Amino acid sequence: MKNTEASANPNSTHDAGSPTSAASPGGRVKTLVILGASGDLTGRLLLPGVARLIASGRAPGLQLVGAGSDDWSPAQWQERLSGSFADAFSLESDSSSEGREELQRVQEGSSYHQLDVTAKGALGEFLATVEGPVALYFALPPAVSQKACETLLAKELPPGTRLVMEKPFGSSAESARALNATLAKLVPEDHIHRVDHFLGKSTVLNIMGLRFANRLLEHSWNSEHIEKVEIIFDESLTLENRARYYDHAGAGRDMIQSHLLQIMAIMAMEPPATLEANDVRSNIAAVMRASTIGPHGSTDFVSHTRRARYTAGTIGDRQVPDYLSEDGVDPANDTETLAEVEVYVNNWRWAGVPFILRSGKALGRTRKEAVVTFKPVPHLPLGFKGTDSPTRMHIGFGPESLTLDLDVIGPGDLFTLDRVQLESELGSDPLLPYGEVLDGVLSEDPLLSVRGDTAEECWRIVEPAFAAWKAATVPMEEYPAGSTGPETWTTSGD
Repeated sequence: MKNTEASANPNSTHDAGSPTSAASPGGRVKTLVILGASGDLTGRLLLPGVARLIASGRAPGLQLVGAGSDDWSPAQWQERLSGSFADAFSLESDSSSEGREELQRVQEGSSYHQLDVTAKGALGEFLATVEGPVALYFALPPAVSQKACETLLAKELPPGTRLVMEKPFGSSAESARALNATLAKLVPEDHIHRVDHFLGKSTVLNIMGLRFANRLLEHSWNSEHIEKVEIIFDESLTLENRARYYDHAGAGRDMIQSHLLQIMAIMAMEPPATLEANDVRSNIAAVMRASTIGPHGSTDFVSHTRRARYTAGTIGDRQVPDYLSEDGVDPANDTETLAEVEVYVNNWRWAGVPFILRSGKALGRTRKEAVVTFKPVPHLPLGFKGTDSPTRMHIGFGPESLTLDLDVIGPGDLFTLDRVQLESELGSDPLLPYGEVLDGVLSEDPLLSVRGDTAEECWRIVEPAFAAWKAATVPMEEYPAGSTGPETWTTSGD
């Protein structure tokens, strides 16, 4: 996919003609450099995604270089690669032999370097030893990434360098603006990849294909026909040794601020002219600019947001302690493990339609889907029996699926309405989510990357609600681990 985006961020001072924006030979990144290579994120998620991408044959000739603060030996780095690559090595496919050979080549040629990325000049000197074009992946805490970028100079970056930033992108609208300003001094906006692994290519294109290739749907995709849209990411996982991060983030910052708002924007955006990055990302940004918690920026956060925290309970055969008793949790942080916000897109298409974004941990079932509830028919002829239920569409994320809930005349009495579900699998990519995102980075396509202005808007939307939570304006409710949440909370399909 050819990228025509120059500098979509209005705050950027670079354009596609700047010296650092020269396209790389062959249109692909040569070297992937991972900063924070000895960290948990790299081993648990990033490297398995890289491995699956290499094994698929979609990263030809890639070189892999790791750098981190830990003093690791070559043997320790190879041990990490072996563990993270194991699943990809075991994959069976038509080209599995070639894929394994390429994976083996990358692993054997990979190196690790101890590096303090915040030391002045250190990162620039290191990059001078790396073959470009380079994708520089910051698998680091946001504050460390900010400091690392502040030490860099544009002239120290190999031509065609892509900067890859992990979410959360900043910790507030102000910090996101500051980081955007720092990055804009280094490379043009279309060379910055703010990655959100929730935005895999399968998820994005399935939603757009469903909407924009079906006249019947797009005709009714508005406030005249839709009552509400729910985007739900409930999981049975608890902290899983992530208290150091999660107890400061909570469900709101971890999932709603970035992941679920992005999915909402794709569900709500206007039809793009093309699937190129500039068209799609501009339409996403337009949705974000129109969005507020509550209609037209209401300050009634008690009515339009909810938060809760799990207490002791049972998930499957596992006993789960009270959240406040989990290792590493500080009760003073008052962290929520389940959050829900009601966002309104204040434009002609969506006026008055709530987009309910919900995410939580330690729940009784994993549920990852968007649910579109259509308004009731204006008149149901007298004589029909049974329940007149709303028409609902469920778009599942991982596995990718589509389910349509309809009322029809079932077997038996011809006057009785029965509920049926029409189900279909949607297209998916065998790559892991990080592999899908990295495929865009390495092929120099920013389609799946969050644009700078959008990253700032995400914080602008949720910050007033987070402030209300911090001030305890919105009460903290409780739910037993393994339940569906507080008894008063319901979602469509519960």
